[in-house]
Amino acid sequence: MPRSYPLQLGLAVTSLLAGCAVAPPEPPTCPSDAEVAAKVRAFVALQPLADPTPGLTMDGAACGARKFVAGLTATQGKVVGYKAGLTTAAVQQRFGVSAPIRGVLLEKMLLKDGAEVPAKFGARPFAEPDLVVEVGSSAIHDAKTPAEVLANLRAVIPFIELPDLMSADPSKVTGPAIASNNVGARLGVLGAPIPARTDAAFADALQKMTVKATDASGKELSSAPGAAILGHPLNAVVWLAADLKKDGITLKPGDLLSLGAFGNLQVAPGQSIRVVYDGLPGNPVVQVRFR
Repeated sequence: MPRSYPLQLGLAVTSLLAGCAVAPPEPPTCPSDAEVAAKVRAFVALQPLADPTPGLTMDGAACGARKFVAGLTATQGKVVGYKAGLTTAAVQQRFGVSAPIRGVLLEKMLLKDGAEVPAKFGARPFAEPDLVVEVGSSAIHDAKTPAEVLANLRAVIPFIELPDLMSADPSKVTGPAIASNNVGARLGVLGAPIPARTDAAFADALQKMTVKATDASGKELSSAPGAAILGHPLNAVVWLAADLKKDGITLKPGDLLSLGAFGNLQVAPGQSIRVVYDGLPGNPVVQVRFR
């Protein structure tokens, strides 16, 4: 045996161990591949999930969400953006978390204004008046204020999210369970883009606007100020950009960010929901109908 062989073997082992260190072991509460595969099948079949895994941690939930999203891409298409969930103190308290949580938006989840969808579009479907922004520059990761966010956006877009809680027993749902289920992302309806402006008046309008949902008769279903999301809806962008950067994900021009709910609405066959952003330029509107 050549004298250099032990050294070569040692270097090979060191290299192997270094490679293993790149992929740390899954958190103890990360759902198994079999559990995630069953969840993907339930998603496609519009079936509710069993009770969430007892003791699921946020690290385990993040691991499970990555597997879940990877399994969904076969039917839902590529990643086109991200969403912030649990963006108010009240819902964070309700689900036992102290910060927002992040989900992924896939290509086939997003529909055009005026879309008609089944009322039973998910296992536990509901609707949320929301707001989407389109990223204009990767420099958005450096933004710390709404004004700095606006300097790195292309557009602000009216949005009705159509999430799916997926749970067989909503009373047992926790923040980690929601995170593990990709923050309930199922469908959403995009309105006409509003070009982003960098002036203080536009930033002020986003904070002070009233986001109002009505039915076909004009009856008000919900109403909330722009400030309902983290004091200013663009603060959700600051949080999302920082959270993505922490996980090594860089936003690029054209990526979409869903900022959170301005209300929570039940859906039924024959119902229409119209959301107006009163106070934004032109008082934009987005609509969806359920069959």
